Amino acid sequence: MLAANALSPEKRARILAGAADVFARDGYEGASMSRIAAAANVSKGTLYNHFESKAQLFAAYVEAACARNLCQVFAGSDENTDVVATLERIGRRMIEMMLSDLGLTIYRVVVAEARKFPELASAFYNAGPARAIAEMARWLRARTAAGALAVADPEFAAEQFFCLCQTRLWLRYKLNLQDAPAETGIDDVVKAAVAMFLNTYGVNS
Repeated sequence: MLAANALSPEKRARILAGAADVFARDGYEGASMSRIAAAANVSKGTLYNHFESKAQLFAAYVEAACARNLCQVFAGSDENTDVVATLERIGRRMIEMMLSDLGLTIYRVVVAEARKFPELASAFYNAGPARAIAEMARWLRARTAAGALAVADPEFAAEQFFCLCQTRLWLRYKLNLQDAPAETGIDDVVKAAVAMFLNTYGVNS
C-alpha cells in the first residue's frame, strides 16, 4: 500500500464506504476508481495517492469489513465463560454476519469475479474465513489445554463448527430461496450445531 496510513480516519472511512457502495452496485469489474472517488467525495488523484489500484482498494475494503465484524464475533470469547454459551454466541454472531447485507455483498462480488481476478478471492479468504478459522482454532486450543474440550486438530474442528452452524440457513438465503431467518431460527440451528460438535469434542463424549 502506498500512503494509506497517512489518511485521516474520517477520510479513510469515507473512501471505504464509497467503495462499498460502488462495488455492491456495479460489481468489481464494473466499478471504476472515478465512480468510487465521486461516491467518497474525494478527488481521483487523492484516491490514487493512497490506493494504487482498484484491487488494492477492494482488498482494503474487505479487510476493514472483516476485521470489524470478526472482532464482534469473538468479543468476550477469552473470558472464563461456559463452553456451551461461548460456542452458541460465536456461532450465532458468525451466522448473523454472514447473512448480513454486507456479508452477502462481499461474498457475491468475490464469487462473481474469482475466476477472472483470483487475487480478490485470496484477499477475501485471508481477511475473512482464514482469520475466523485461526481465531476459533486458538480458542479451541486454549479450551483443550484447560481440559474443557478434547480437540486434536483445532483448525479442522473450527471449520467443522462453522459449517455446522450454516445448516439450513446459508445456502438457501444466499440463493434467495428464503427470507432472512428469524432470530429463533438461527438460535435453533446453532444450538443443534453446538450439541453435535460437543458430541465429538466434549470431554465426556
